[in-house]
Amino acid sequence: MKKIITLLLVMLFMSCDEDNIKDNVETADPTATIEALNEYVLVNRIFQDVGNNNGDAVLSAETSVNTNKKTSTKDEPTITVTPFDLNTFPKTIVIDFKSGILCKDGVTRKGVITVVSTNWYGQEGSEHTATFDNYYHNDYLVEGTHFVKNLGKNNNDELRYAVTIKNGKITTAEDEVITYTEDSFRTWVAGSNTPINIWDDEYELEGTQNGVNSKGIDYTLSVKEPLHFVLLPRSIKSGILNIDIGKIKDIELNYNNSTVTILGVEYPILVK
Repeated sequence: MKKIITLLLVMLFMSCDEDNIKDNVETADPTATIEALNEYVLVNRIFQDVGNNNGDAVLSAETSVNTNKKTSTKDEPTITVTPFDLNTFPKTIVIDFKSGILCKDGVTRKGVITVVSTNWYGQEGSEHTATFDNYYHNDYLVEGTHFVKNLGKNNNDELRYAVTIKNGKITTAEDEVITYTEDSFRTWVAGSNTPINIWDDEYELEGTQNGVNSKGIDYTLSVKEPLHFVLLPRSIKSGILNIDIGKIKDIELNYNNSTVTILGVEYPILVK
């Protein structure tokens, strides 16, 4: 995705005629624009990761209550469920990565995520609100509120979730701040039969995401056609994304045919 974003912006500033080049230079610096989109890719990946791991933790909590076991290994976070029973809600689920755990996907996580759940993750109508306490994804401090609601199954018998991220904030090791909000829908299209293994999951994402990068540039992304995400290996199989960055509008990234459309001109992209 990062390679696509960089290529996309290079093509944008190379493909304009003289007047458009002048207009774009006046309204957006190419280097800053590329940086803004790359920072979007970063925060999007972190918050999508948070959503996956929170859901996994709630499912693991349900398994631990069913088996009456409170176990974890040195390579896994400690998950504490209160109250520790099957039927009393709301429950507080604390996911403690301690001083740092190198996880299966190569990401080091540390700190605490607290999820308050009104029911188990697979139950229609259940709500799951996550907050963060000194939580890091590698070297990035994560803040904000991550809210998920189970909307039940669609006509294809797939679970569908509403996702809202409020006051999302990523602080880099250099103390640069990127803000992020999201209003989206996630459909669990594969992997639901193995609920405690997130790595075989696939899902479709719809909705909008926006924020401000570390240099104060606004960005907005809206999903024109659902993006089909695969977690391992991480990729986007299909979908269409519209991108506005600063005053540059209506960039279309099409994963169905591996093209990007900039100022009405379509170009091929070779990577996903």
